[in-house]
Amino acid sequence: MDNIVIIGNGISGVTLARHIRKLSDKKITIISSETDHFFSRTALMYIYMGHMKFEHTQPYEDWFWKKNKIELRNAYVEAIDTDNKSLKLANGPVLNYDKLVIATGSKPNKFGWPGQDLKGVMGMYHKQDLDNLEVHAPNNKVCKRAVIVGGGLIGIELAEMLNSRRIPVTFLVRESSFWNGVLPEGESQMINRHIKNHHIDLRLSTNLKEIKSDENGHVKSVVIEETGEEIACNVVGLTAGVSPNIGFVKSSKIEIGRGVKVNRFLETNIPDVYAIGDCAEQHEAIGNRRPIEAVWYSGRMMGETLAQTICGNRMAYKPGHWFNSAKFLDIEYQTYGWVFGKKGRPDYEQHFHWKHNDDTKCITVAYHKDSNEFLGINTFGIRMRHETFDTWLSEKRDVDYVMNHLSEANFDPEFYSHYEAEILSAYNKQLETA
Repeated sequence: MDNIVIIGNGISGVTLARHIRKLSDKKITIISSETDHFFSRTALMYIYMGHMKFEHTQPYEDWFWKKNKIELRNAYVEAIDTDNKSLKLANGPVLNYDKLVIATGSKPNKFGWPGQDLKGVMGMYHKQDLDNLEVHAPNNKVCKRAVIVGGGLIGIELAEMLNSRRIPVTFLVRESSFWNGVLPEGESQMINRHIKNHHIDLRLSTNLKEIKSDENGHVKSVVIEETGEEIACNVVGLTAGVSPNIGFVKSSKIEIGRGVKVNRFLETNIPDVYAIGDCAEQHEAIGNRRPIEAVWYSGRMMGETLAQTICGNRMAYKPGHWFNSAKFLDIEYQTYGWVFGKKGRPDYEQHFHWKHNDDTKCITVAYHKDSNEFLGINTFGIRMRHETFDTWLSEKRDVDYVMNHLSEANFDPEFYSHYEAEILSAYNKQLETA
């Protein structure tokens, strides 16, 4: 009977284990040094904000694993020996495998800033980061100010968390507008204003030079690269993106780039060794997707796909149309298909942008300027149905069809305000003036 060892108990590894168990009676071991049991990483922020307790973020009861014959090992893997199909564990025996899956996710980027390892400096990705935050920023007496470095989705989550405990936040964003590497300009500018409306001190086009220490090795202040200004603070959140957590793979024969290199079947260059989730890097990108996708949905799909292969039904990873969702403070964001910001936007991509007068709702629709084919949509503050857009993208509907049928995609309950008529009217006006 095959012995399947999965390193990492995030969404990818756990989805894989569950689906292998549905399909077979193979021996399954999940190794993680982060927590004893799987938890929903995206819910960490809500624990700090008081909306839930840690146990509420665990989708499965503690008895679930034993009942389903999935062995959990709280251990740290130091090295992989693919010749002997074994793992070297820190402070533990060698563990053998028949098939190995690397699903170790991401770690926050550090760029060699002076002081980046001081007490009070943290990412916001692991359970340990949350514990650290409770120590250094339990309230605004202990933490008089926090500085967040990096303007991605994790950065804005951390800002919202600190804001919920009335801790003043200075937010350093390298770009000239928030997340403008991803968002078109109108949306990015709206989020800039929304952040400032929450009394967060947003500093655009601003880089961190160094983090200064007090006499106890604790954060005292940060220094701004451009101006030399020193900002006193007790906590520094490093949220300038993430990178694959694969340090322990480097001494092995497994091929790596930024992540663990895999083909479309999520197989590495070594037989019986696979990689999924944030730490996997596709040899050839799939469509417009990046070779590494640090996205919850993608990790889950990779786990489901690889379970088929491991159980004898070799299956390629086909993630379908791109989609994602997030929250910018109290504005919900969804994207379906492709809507590019300035960076990487192809010549043929045209946009229609509509924004509500209250400055918290907008949509951007991308379409092909020659064929009028609908390419994608971003929505802010208005919920739309994933299945509807997925179907329209598969059917290669034109933009006029999508705009005239937008109400079919609305996900909001019937008592919410609906904006389709207003949006369609603006779209038709744009067509008249084009």
